[in-house]
Amino acid sequence: MATASKEPPTKDAATKPVPAKDVPAANAVSGNSVRVEIFDQVYNLRGSDADYILKLAEYVDAKMRAVSEQTATVDSVRLAVLAALNIADEYHLLKRGVETPSPEVRRRAVKLASALDEVLQDTRRTG
Repeated sequence: MATASKEPPTKDAATKPVPAKDVPAANAVSGNSVRVEIFDQVYNLRGSDADYILKLAEYVDAKMRAVSEQTATVDSVRLAVLAALNIADEYHLLKRGVETPSPEVRRRAVKLASALDEVLQDTRRTG
């Protein structure tokens, strides 16, 4: 999980990793700091995997921009909430897909369980 501090936007701020500068050990999560821009706002994020944090920031930025193109609102807080709802929807659809296996997966699981039961019964008879 990343922690964040917000900075005002800079003219040349890009979504790219930047090494930490004099981060006190007590405040550093792992010593890695990444400077990212999400919807024209610059954040310094710290976590254990700078590349992963950068990837997450790019994803959130893309979601906010997509929502911005589809709505008339210019309120960045409202856009952030709408983007978060879209991301939550994606998450729950994927989670549901993992928790509810397809009929093919169920069929194969039953077949494998039956084969395993047969092997175990044969082992008990001969063992």
